[in-house]
Amino acid sequence: MHHQHLLVIRFSALGDVAMTVPVVWALARQYPHLRITVLSRFSSRPFFEGIAPNVNFMGADFKHEYHGVKGLNALYRRLVAKQFTAVADLHSVLRSNYLRIRFRMGNYPVAHIDKHRDLRHRLTAPQPKKVLQPIPTSFQNYIDVFARLGFPIEPENLCFRTIFESAERAESSEPSPLPTGDLSLLSPAIGLKQPGEQWIGIAPFATYEGKIYPLPLMERVIAQLTERYPNARLFFFGRGENEEAVFKTWTERWPQSLYVGDHTDGLHQELIVMSHLNVMLSMDSSNMHMASLTATPVVSIWGATHPYAGFMGWRQSEHNALQMNDLDCRPCSIYGKNPCARGDYACMNGIQPERVVQKIAEVIERGKR
Repeated sequence: MHHQHLLVIRFSALGDVAMTVPVVWALARQYPHLRITVLSRFSSRPFFEGIAPNVNFMGADFKHEYHGVKGLNALYRRLVAKQFTAVADLHSVLRSNYLRIRFRMGNYPVAHIDKHRDLRHRLTAPQPKKVLQPIPTSFQNYIDVFARLGFPIEPENLCFRTIFESAERAESSEPSPLPTGDLSLLSPAIGLKQPGEQWIGIAPFATYEGKIYPLPLMERVIAQLTERYPNARLFFFGRGENEEAVFKTWTERWPQSLYVGDHTDGLHQELIVMSHLNVMLSMDSSNMHMASLTATPVVSIWGATHPYAGFMGWRQSEHNALQMNDLDCRPCSIYGKNPCARGDYACMNGIQPERVVQKIAEVIERGKR
């Protein structure tokens, strides 16, 4: 075990990479002498820094340095030099498939994720062929990959709580206060959280329309939250020109709100803010998964997609997932890409703002922080 070095491959969006963290953390905890190197895009580095002494991160730039087949061959040569003894492909797309083939040709033990495409097809099929049943979660799929390489993870080691708690310090037996990030490292505009103050995160955007709660309805949610919690602070999360334009309007309209992107330097600082939230309101998107890594409870809104597809945040309660259960067309997509067959996105428009606010209030009143 002392000489084993495992390569873990997972590219893709931040939310998908975030879902690997609790499992990699558990793997490192159970096998402290196993060297683990996570290969992903550079933006994912903050997820893995400090989670365990035997976990390293390697960034890959596919737009420039490792672009195309020539670039992948160069990346493969660099990886071979690191003397890996096994390869876990947690992504299984063209790039990782190519690397996987190269490693297999070199007689490396290799295992890849099973995406359960047949089950996904049945889940999203139109009636009457739809089979509305949960399929294995991404977390379980990752666990299965490691087991096939000879590294099964015992349930007692799947005790990840927060990214601010390393695998070597965590205790699974006696509950202890949840570690949080250091707010003093951030901009004075964010400041320290005052006793009794509610911090509410709102991440209203996603990649596809089928996963976005309509902005006029979200504005009604924000208005009701500020009425119900006049002393609360609202933090908006999201990146991009369109997002920033919306957030500029909202922060001018509601003075107790703040756009986090204007006052943080990168992902690590955003995670620090998330670790102090009472609740995060998110779509089925990366912010749900990032908040989950800080042990923040998430109220999530699901439209074209569904928690049964296996993408619920780590240890998040499905009780806090808001969705239109009486629409027999849901889910129509695993990732939310498909346009609405009805044309009206009833799956999102049918969720009333009052219902969202009430669910947020329930989470705040349960008071995890």
